[in-house]
Amino acid sequence: MFWSFLYLVLGHVLRLLLLLVRGDRSKELEILALRHQVAVLRRQVHRPDLNDADRVVLAALSRLLSSSSWEMFIVTPSTILRWHRDLIARRWTYRRKRQGRPSTRRDIWVAVLRLARENPTWGYQRISGELAGVGIRVPPSTVRDILKGAGLDPAPRRSGPSWAQFLKAQAEGTLACDLFHVDAVFGKRIDVLFFVEHATRAVHVMGVTTNPTGTWVAQQARNLFMDLGERAEHIRFLIRDRDAKYTSVFDEVFISLGAQIIKTPVLAPRANAIAERWIGTVRRECTDRLLIYSERHLRRVLAEYERHYNQHRPHRARDRRPPQPTSKAAPTDSTRPSSGARKSSAA
Repeated sequence: MFWSFLYLVLGHVLRLLLLLVRGDRSKELEILALRHQVAVLRRQVHRPDLNDADRVVLAALSRLLSSSSWEMFIVTPSTILRWHRDLIARRWTYRRKRQGRPSTRRDIWVAVLRLARENPTWGYQRISGELAGVGIRVPPSTVRDILKGAGLDPAPRRSGPSWAQFLKAQAEGTLACDLFHVDAVFGKRIDVLFFVEHATRAVHVMGVTTNPTGTWVAQQARNLFMDLGERAEHIRFLIRDRDAKYTSVFDEVFISLGAQIIKTPVLAPRANAIAERWIGTVRRECTDRLLIYSERHLRRVLAEYERHYNQHRPHRARDRRPPQPTSKAAPTDSTRPSSGARKSSAA
């Protein structure tokens, strides 16, 4: 801004020096032409667009001319006087220091919002007290302002859990099962039965067969309980579709331990979304990339993929952690099937 203004002033000074060497007659003719142009511009432009440098130059020139000559300007005399007052006021105005309390740090905002969302029954006082317990001093009024700014209501009006919180709480003890098929190289269709835990997303591939009968499916359910051991007592719900292979014997295996059978609606795969999602995952990452020759080959491939999925593959629903992380090295014998597959073969 300063250099542009200096360039403008030097340009006017040079023009003034050129006018001093010119004759009076040419100056009067030029003034007459300029006045006519200004009159034309006044008829066409009602409010000229001037920058700060133009205002400074016109205000300075107005001090060198008499008041009777101010009519030549494209703005009114009152506007020129206001520009001059603003220029003087800006010169004697000092920058004010910011008053009031400092703004709340970003990490405190994040902590307050996280406590409020994860604990919907906590009020302003409780959140302030919990933060004070870890050495963060935040008054309840600041907590209130942060929650209002984020659109969160006070504790009594946000006491009910959201759908995501409700489903997450119900995931513990929920099991889902489904069947999917794999087409071998020579056209043989092989069916695969698997179970998935909603809480941990751990997958149990129980067996493969070309003849999935109700008796075979029920036996795989018994094998699952043998693999789970004491954890089987915590199963409260089993989600399955209405396939005829799930007989009453299959359901009785879970009902005997106090679990409830939840049947999905007809032609509604989204009702068993976690199991359907795993089918898509195992197809994209495993079976669609290989040529399967036989049941034995498929059992061996799925046993290796089940080990990889449960112990190594990161999962978005678990904050990029595997369903069953382990510090021990995975078995190196890829040809050895899982315990469920061995029981399936024995059955």
